[in-house]
Amino acid sequence: MNVTVKHSLPGRIRLHYNAVEISPRQAILAQTLIAVQEGIIDIQVNPKVASFLVYYDIKTLSEAEVLALFRVLSDKYLSDESLLDSVAKVPMPESIFDVLASTLFDVTVRALLPMPIRNLLLYKRIVPRIVKAAQSIFAGKFFSTDLLDATALTVAVLDGKAQTARFVATLLDMGEEIEELTRRQSYNNLAQTLLVSNEPVHLIEGNEERTIPPSALKKDDLVVVRAGSQIPADGNVEKGEGLVNQASITGESLPVEKKSGTTVFAGTILLEGELYIRVRTVGSETKVNNIIAMIDRSQSLKAAAQKRSERIAEKVVPFNFLLTGLTYLFTRNITKTVATLMVDYSCAMKLAAPIAVLSAMKEAAEHGISVKGGKYLEAAALADTVIFDKTGTLTYAEPVLTGVHPFGSFTKDEALRLAACLEEHFPHPLGRAVVRAAQEQNLVHPERHAKVEYIVAHGIASSLEGKRLCIGSAHFIFEDEKVPTTKAIARVQKSAEKSGYSLLYLAVDGQLAGILTIGDPAREGSAETVSELKRLGVRNCVMITGDAEQAAAKVAAQAGITEYHAQTLPEDKVRYVQEARNAGHKVIMIGDGINDAPALSAADVGIAMGNSSSIAGDTADIVLADDGLSGLITVRKLGQKTLSRIDKNNKLIIGGNSLLLFAGMFGLIPPALAATLHNSLTIAVSIESMQKLLKDAR
Repeated sequence: MNVTVKHSLPGRIRLHYNAVEISPRQAILAQTLIAVQEGIIDIQVNPKVASFLVYYDIKTLSEAEVLALFRVLSDKYLSDESLLDSVAKVPMPESIFDVLASTLFDVTVRALLPMPIRNLLLYKRIVPRIVKAAQSIFAGKFFSTDLLDATALTVAVLDGKAQTARFVATLLDMGEEIEELTRRQSYNNLAQTLLVSNEPVHLIEGNEERTIPPSALKKDDLVVVRAGSQIPADGNVEKGEGLVNQASITGESLPVEKKSGTTVFAGTILLEGELYIRVRTVGSETKVNNIIAMIDRSQSLKAAAQKRSERIAEKVVPFNFLLTGLTYLFTRNITKTVATLMVDYSCAMKLAAPIAVLSAMKEAAEHGISVKGGKYLEAAALADTVIFDKTGTLTYAEPVLTGVHPFGSFTKDEALRLAACLEEHFPHPLGRAVVRAAQEQNLVHPERHAKVEYIVAHGIASSLEGKRLCIGSAHFIFEDEKVPTTKAIARVQKSAEKSGYSLLYLAVDGQLAGILTIGDPAREGSAETVSELKRLGVRNCVMITGDAEQAAAKVAAQAGITEYHAQTLPEDKVRYVQEARNAGHKVIMIGDGINDAPALSAADVGIAMGNSSSIAGDTADIVLADDGLSGLITVRKLGQKTLSRIDKNNKLIIGGNSLLLFAGMFGLIPPALAATLHNSLTIAVSIESMQKLLKDAR
């Protein structure tokens, strides 16, 4: 395979190949074969421009060696039918240039035909538009863009200006193709963003395991997927067992057990276990219909701003006809009249608004945020009240050791070492906090104690060098084990109660050895998030939690929240959300647990944390990434900028098309130029609507 270097940097090279000699399918096969070579980090192929973009490890490969990998790919490999059948066929990218080239070709061919045939072809193009306009009238839409187009073409033909009618029909067809292409690309871009996984694939070859990029995967490959990883392709499990979260495909909220002989789908997550999977389908052939269905559903959940644009577009159509009538009445000039018919507001408004929303949803997906509809993005932009759950939302829901208070002859390190020695046997949230703290402080605790006994709802007991060790609750230590209490112990308890800490008590041979204080501190950046929300127009930030008053007060203070409600039940959360909405507030509710699901559903927009329970995630309208609360700011900014973009687009569309209308009325531009400029404005606004809104997109 012959390739030439188009551009080169250390670790990155762009190569060009001869598209006449190498088919798109062969290029994709070459990509697949090169991708698995040692030292290749990533390889992308673009059959449209006949190029490869290769990223490689400069410690493993030189530029010359990369070129050699391509040049050894002879026809023996690239023409092998079994190899070609094994790779996914990647669709050729579409572009506006394709539409323009196709239109130019059609115009050239038609110009060579005899006039009677050209006229027949013209009538064939006009009749469907007249039928479509009639259908709109019968459906109750007496003034529509379909009627505008049909009227313009019919008037031109009746006036004997067949050439003008042909040119206008060509422009209309071309404009519609470009609009459909733009819309389709918006859908596909969003779908691909949601589907793309950068996780490396672990390929099994004989007794060896090697890592390859997802793009290099092909049919009948054997891959291994381990807990926490995404399944890269549809396939059949050949070995292993595991629990798979396949809610994204089937809608099942509970993990599904998978073992030998069962089927798995691309994009699902292996929660537990290890699976060896024989690939059945890859790429665009995998079951991604759920992604497309989600996008389709999102279009039925339109933002109010999007609906307003469509209503405005429909309302201005009668004015087009009014101006057309006035133009003909005062000028009796068919050319000027047809020119006013060539310009309307509806196409651009109805296209630009949904594209702006889809683009924002795609951008959110690039930040790891799932938005289930345009109206939720708008609600997040307009909300004046944000209600936070505490545990798992403003905090990590992962307790940490905040202090060790030794008693008797024990030191802090000795007390923590003994506590970790016991707690590591029965992991629970408080115990994990103790063990983790000991590990961080490099406190080694050798196994010298006897068998450990776990006493449900009380604590843990064992023995060491003939002495009884106990760790657990106050009830277990002071009442069951009869360990004496003191004023010093009471002071620690009182201080911990004010701070909202939980306490673990360690006793050795009937005497208290230490008290360990454990808390669930506010998430890093939570105070900054609250402050930024207020800067972005949120007037009320409220925390509502089922935790005790002291714990709630501490976290609220750390997060900069002045209003909070403690010891609330799930129904209390729902009632508070409903009361806020009844008072005229637009409410965001953000949470992560099963108990938050009803309140998420009751809010104007429910937002779930990335690591939320499956029920909370399914109930929520927006699901953030796993990296904390920063996504909330991203959602707010995206929503606000989307509304601003739609408003700006509407003004541009109305202003620009109004100028074209009046230019046509006064004969400053002919019908063909009016149609050209109108379609150009529509395309320009649509392309602008696809641009990123945030500068810091990942």
